[in-house]
Amino acid sequence: MGIYGALSSAVTGLRAQSHALENISGNIANSQTTGYKRIETSFVDLIPDAPLKSQVPGAVLAQSRGTNNIQGDIQTSSNETYIALNTNGFFVVEPKVGQSDGNSVFAGSNYYTRRGDFEIDKDGLLVNGAGYYLKGLDIDRKTGNISGSVPGVIRLSNAFLEANATAQVEYQANLPQLPKTANYNANNYNSELLGVENFTTSPSSPHKVTGTVTTLTAGQPAVSVAPDPDLFVNGQKMTISVKGVDVEFEFVTSATGYAGTAQPIEIGGRTVGQVLADMQTALRDKGGKAAATATVGLDGGAFQVTLGTDYHATAEFKNVTPALSTALGLGTPIVTPRVLPTATTISKDQENSFIARSIEGGAVTVYAENGAPVHMVMRWAKIDSEASGGTDKWQLFYHSDSAAVGGSPAWTSTGQVYSFGSDGSLDPTVNIEPVLSSVRINGVEIQNVKIKHGTGGVSQFADVNGTVSVSKLNQNGYGAGEFLSVAITDSGRVVATYSNGERIEMAQVVTAQFNGINSLKRLDGGVYEATSESGEPILDLSGSGILGGALEASNTDISDEFTKLIITQQAYSAGTRIVSTADEMLQEALNMVR
Repeated sequence: MGIYGALSSAVTGLRAQSHALENISGNIANSQTTGYKRIETSFVDLIPDAPLKSQVPGAVLAQSRGTNNIQGDIQTSSNETYIALNTNGFFVVEPKVGQSDGNSVFAGSNYYTRRGDFEIDKDGLLVNGAGYYLKGLDIDRKTGNISGSVPGVIRLSNAFLEANATAQVEYQANLPQLPKTANYNANNYNSELLGVENFTTSPSSPHKVTGTVTTLTAGQPAVSVAPDPDLFVNGQKMTISVKGVDVEFEFVTSATGYAGTAQPIEIGGRTVGQVLADMQTALRDKGGKAAATATVGLDGGAFQVTLGTDYHATAEFKNVTPALSTALGLGTPIVTPRVLPTATTISKDQENSFIARSIEGGAVTVYAENGAPVHMVMRWAKIDSEASGGTDKWQLFYHSDSAAVGGSPAWTSTGQVYSFGSDGSLDPTVNIEPVLSSVRINGVEIQNVKIKHGTGGVSQFADVNGTVSVSKLNQNGYGAGEFLSVAITDSGRVVATYSNGERIEMAQVVTAQFNGINSLKRLDGGVYEATSESGEPILDLSGSGILGGALEASNTDISDEFTKLIITQQAYSAGTRIVSTADEMLQEALNMVR
């Protein structure tokens, strides 16, 4: 082959360097093209068949090599619909093929791009600067879950967002162990409690101890005139014990100069009612906190002691002089224990007292089916306590009618009693997701509302302020709203913003990855098409690697391209010298025959 072979190899070299120059030129031209991937040039030597001792380098073939796996710089943008990828994936896009009845028509084919400068067009579609439309999956508004698995062109609607009725209120708070209500007084027993018996239509009977004799009257003389026997006799004694605190009484004709250790009760010239009133005063004074609201009186003619605000205290008659026990019927007393009631509603007449005996629990705006907003104001009331011998228990109320009058309900209980252990944790038997049925606030029907506390969401730890500390209070309803804008988040969610403040997730951007990423076929507009060498796309529905408000720049490095340009130019110049040298040698060979 000789000179002709050298000439042929030089020509292939010139062709290869021209191809490299073409790639360099294209790379430099697209150095500012969003998402552009530069093309490198690979040179392959072509060796002609020859004996070992006669082998020559041969010709050269230039091939293009993609750099799809090399990421360009990520640049931030103020446009909320611009997106970039921080992975080797691609956005799934599709070109529009036409228009029918004013609607865009698509062929249903998938293309892939790194160009993420998407904006909303007149039809509510997301299209990038090259005219390709973004594809994704719709999101169910109610559940927030992705619908389907086949990507479609994302379509946004600028229609009004219909109202959504409140179905759930997330509420987490810490209740103080000692609520410092307006009624609370450290010197008054159980003053921190609601006193629920005052706010229920069917209060439980107070704890009482009643004698069996039914012939006493309040106006009856304590010391009768003959021939009637005396009811009380000078020197008689009895003890009334309230929650373990004993109060001993001694009945005396005159209390003047009394030197005993008991509580003297004067009977001379007194009526039964006056004697019992003195006993009540002494019992409240000396009987401890549980007896602070105790009464001593008559019930149907029978001697009776009752306990007021303490549901867990007990009372009994002890050390009664036999004759007095017989006269008052105290030998076999009837004991009626007290059962803690709950309040279902608080009337307008009771509202001031209720507010003074409860603490603020926060407020949240909830919505009816037609989008009508109404404020749900809540208050907590402690109805029982461990300190008084029971269990720490609370009720939650909401303001159901601010315009109520008289005996009409103004506040309504959620219907659940919250019980707490000594460590401040909620009793595990308490429902942490109670449902309020037929909620009606100021005439607005909200239907059923679930109060979702969550595990550990309600606690009772000591709080020096004695107030409720609300850590979470929100709900899932909203009124109707006008479409304002759209944005794509870092998780690839297309989120629409409305005038009512709601941000609704409309779609999920789908990305695709390829095993043979550099074997994709390049098309106009920075898009790629899958080939047999690239393999089928592997779709990712998670939005992994998506960056909202960002764009990927071209991965072309101008300085690197100029360096390759110099090398290519020198190689091309050297190739031309080979051609001219081969030409001169051929001329010399032809001149030999002259």
